Amino acid sequence: MRPIWVVDDDQSIRFVLEKALAREQYPVRTFGSPKDVLRALEAGDDPQVLVSDIRMPGGSGIELLSELRTRRPGLPVIVMTAYSDLDSAVSAFQGGAFEYLPKPFDVTKAVELIRRAVDESLREQVADHGGVEAPEMLGQAPAMQDVFRAIGRLSQSNVTVLITGESGTGKELVARALHRHSPRAGGPFVAINTAAIPKDLLESELFGHERGAFTGAQAMRRGRFEQADGGTLFLDEIGDMPFDLQTRLLRVLSDGQFYRVGGHQPLKANVRVIAATHQNLEERVRQGAFREDLYHRLNVIRLRLPALRERREDIPMLVRFFLVKSARELGVEAKRITDAALARLAMFEFPGNVRQLENLCHWLTVMAPAQVVEPKDLPPELLGAAPSPAPPAAEAFAPQAAAAAAGPSAPGAGLGAATAAGAAPAPLAGVHGAHEAALPPDTTAGAPTWLTGLEREARRRLLAGEPAVWDALAQQFESGLIRTALDVTRGRRIEAALKLGIGRNTITRKIQELGLDD
Repeated sequence: MRPIWVVDDDQSIRFVLEKALAREQYPVRTFGSPKDVLRALEAGDDPQVLVSDIRMPGGSGIELLSELRTRRPGLPVIVMTAYSDLDSAVSAFQGGAFEYLPKPFDVTKAVELIRRAVDESLREQVADHGGVEAPEMLGQAPAMQDVFRAIGRLSQSNVTVLITGESGTGKELVARALHRHSPRAGGPFVAINTAAIPKDLLESELFGHERGAFTGAQAMRRGRFEQADGGTLFLDEIGDMPFDLQTRLLRVLSDGQFYRVGGHQPLKANVRVIAATHQNLEERVRQGAFREDLYHRLNVIRLRLPALRERREDIPMLVRFFLVKSARELGVEAKRITDAALARLAMFEFPGNVRQLENLCHWLTVMAPAQVVEPKDLPPELLGAAPSPAPPAAEAFAPQAAAAAAGPSAPGAGLGAATAAGAAPAPLAGVHGAHEAALPPDTTAGAPTWLTGLEREARRRLLAGEPAVWDALAQQFESGLIRTALDVTRGRRIEAALKLGIGRNTITRKIQELGLDD
């Protein structure tokens, strides 16, 4: 192992750290100024980790950090300073520091921080020697290998493909891969989300319109079928397509011809159609919401994408890939992640699948305090954190108000809608006391208050013999979550979906299904 370099103009700091690290059997080399460090680097010496003061005569630690980013980009640098101000901290992290250590510091904690940096440096050395370039699509799990093989078999075909899978599993990514490896790769790839476009506009979006076809149609417009001529048209969330438009789509798939809205001249569509849905189309057909003949026309070849919880072995690879991607997009140095943090991530269910994991990595790139992500740096919802402390009794004026003010993790938040639609709860004398007084005797000790409230409501309905208790409470629970998220984000749906860990298509669909637009 290479030595740890300590740079500080204060001889006492150098002495204390040198002795503390020597007790831990770490080789140490000390310097009194940044110039001495640069001379040692020019002589060919190389540290394992560098610990540097910020403000020193003859140069600053921030300038040294910038120089090291060029000369030794993978070197972990710990910046310490007696000036614990915001500018120093921001400058250190923007410069790519491993960690920021304010003086005076506890020597034991400083040594532990240096040990973390050494471990990370050694791990990165192994990764640099054994790393391979990320493939076009990531996935080593058997279920993903089956998808890759299917893409390969379909590469020379123009057959219609139906991609199914939960929201966030990467259906559009697979559609793009099918296009990119097909004979139509030189043509356009055009995607449209049928759930995100109002019913009145969707027909025009798909097929185009003639000038004067309707109010506001001041010029002729080509639709997505024309735009995708010679290429591939990806119809996402096909299960949400209005029933009357399904008839027009079936006609195009059958004979390859369509009319613009308000048009009389038939147009030919030289387009390969790939459709995708998170819904059970067979069930939609049974409900009369989806045409059976269109279903059979689309379901020529079906590709099912596995949920992330079905391919947990891919999570470490995906995390590292997304951390690098996020760092590149934000123009910062990529965060690294410990094996312990990866193990915690692999235990999470990820209801939002790969999209949720990518959003999480973006969050870590911005919010994780150090360059190396440890389990404690993960968001509370991934750590199984306990609910936030209850608000004081004076603030608990109504269940819905408490839920909206405290957020989904607060006591009572998950039952805001349930209590409004079900039996009215007892008056609140104090948040904890009111909940505990109303609990049935066999409630699990230590359970979160909102969960015990849910159990109490479920017990009441079940004992009363009410039908469809599952559906009723699930709808109220989802309504409460979405209403709270929309309140927190002031109605911004995409931001609300991001905070909830679901896709924007999912939140749009849920808002429609639950009648939250009203």
